[in-house]
Amino acid sequence: MKKLFFILIAVATVFSACEKSEVEDVYNPAEDGIVGNWLSAGTDVSPLLTTYFAVDSITADFKSNNTYAVTSYAKGVPTNYVGTFVQTKSGTGAIWTIKLNQSTPTAVTSDGIFEITKVGEDYTMKYEVVQTEPDIGATPPTASAGFGSSSGGALGQTNVQKFVKR
Repeated sequence: MKKLFFILIAVATVFSACEKSEVEDVYNPAEDGIVGNWLSAGTDVSPLLTTYFAVDSITADFKSNNTYAVTSYAKGVPTNYVGTFVQTKSGTGAIWTIKLNQSTPTAVTSDGIFEITKVGEDYTMKYEVVQTEPDIGATPPTASAGFGSSSGGALGQTNVQKFVKR
């Protein structure tokens, strides 16, 4: 009888552990923000990147430990970017702020904003960042000014791109 009792407890623990891990894997943009795998391709890539750098697609993996790995493809040639990030809810709608501290291939800091929405079964993200260190004369967009506010609006929508969660 004791063995049966322990077997039942073990089985119940296994089933409850399975249910719990399934719940933890559910993406919640209001809590998780940018964490996950994202793809920007074709017309979703910002006009600034396609025009000046021939970028045709970007894959991005933002991890819950605040590290990221991004690969940008220009004419099929990959460039890998690695670093850390800090994301913060801005208090303006569903827009978040983000600071990226890139370590590879060179040390660069970028600042910007992003917003995630659900379209059908897919999550899409509007994303706009600019390099702030080393200083290239650009100023980051702000949540209060919205998308297209990089460099005081001088870049318009050319620096805004769309990602789809994979």
